[in-house]
Amino acid sequence: MKILLTGGTGYIGSHCALALLQAGHSVTLLDNLSNSDAAVVSRIRQLYQPQSAEAAELSFIQGDIRDEVLLERLLSTQRYDAVMHFAGLKAVGESWLQPADYYQHNFNGTLLLASLMQKHQLPCLLFSSSATVYAASATALDEQSPCAPASPYGRSKYFVEAMLKDLQQANPAFSVILLRYFNPAGAHHSALLGEAPCGTPNNLLPFVAEVASGQRDEIQVFGDDYPTADGTGVRDYIHVEDVAQGHVLALQQHQAEPGVHLYNLGRGQGYSVLQVIQAFEQSCGRVLPYRITTRRPGDLPSTVACADKAQQLLGFTARRDLQQMTDDAWRWQQQLQQRPVVQPQLSPITDKATTGQDGVKHEPC
Repeated sequence: MKILLTGGTGYIGSHCALALLQAGHSVTLLDNLSNSDAAVVSRIRQLYQPQSAEAAELSFIQGDIRDEVLLERLLSTQRYDAVMHFAGLKAVGESWLQPADYYQHNFNGTLLLASLMQKHQLPCLLFSSSATVYAASATALDEQSPCAPASPYGRSKYFVEAMLKDLQQANPAFSVILLRYFNPAGAHHSALLGEAPCGTPNNLLPFVAEVASGQRDEIQVFGDDYPTADGTGVRDYIHVEDVAQGHVLALQQHQAEPGVHLYNLGRGQGYSVLQVIQAFEQSCGRVLPYRITTRRPGDLPSTVACADKAQQLLGFTARRDLQQMTDDAWRWQQQLQQRPVVQPQLSPITDKATTGQDGVKHEPC
């Protein structure tokens, strides 16, 4: 297949791009680079290493999914079999401070993308959703669990899901794949791809990694009075390479199957914040300082996945455990500190970073 992947140089998008290429699918990455680096494309290519001229191709376009002119030109001049949609804002805490930005990026951006896809008869959209759409629960969450998102970020994802279901109902030939994954963590085992947020990390593992590497003084633990074993929040962490494999399996299963296809991706096992810190201490070989502070608004005591449906229908299994997540995250962090800036190689679509015949600016990769 030929796949358009939005948010393609980001943390999850880059791992999914590599998994798609390795499965034989050509990938066009679209990203505005607001929270990522174009050099990621070179690292994907380095890991992929195609062996023949007939191998799957990788290309990169710098742009924003809210740019209607760019999307119109792209979708009218290139034929894709599916779109994997990762572009958007993703921090629960930040969403309380900037809710308008979250609805603008996550909802309006997806509405524009999906509307133009239907206009140009693109058959399939896989949407990167989130377990934050669910209501708090003391038991494992399956796809039928009640939804009651507790933050503007979670609501933006929930509203997008509802909108995509409506669009699919109005266009029965459309395939919508909704993947609700829990807490992606870790990095590619090569240490060439990983999470490198701009500014203060919003996710636990990259923050812990920066403390382990000496970039930050201590870890903030938001609350120790939750109804959990040690009082800190419990999350279902899943290795980012397992997340990527789940996307490939879902796309291959449902790309040509009209309807709405909903899956959880998780390990089915929860770890507390303190357990994650302890695992990272094993990875880096030293004690990490932390400080208990107040809860953040929108954080739930515990979210753990039931991923039986993905296992039964997709053959999906999360194979990597928490220790492998922290080991890979630590190797990535060490390499990140030492890595020189890498200039991207030229794109197979065009031999220069100028506007091509399709009217879309293609950056070198």
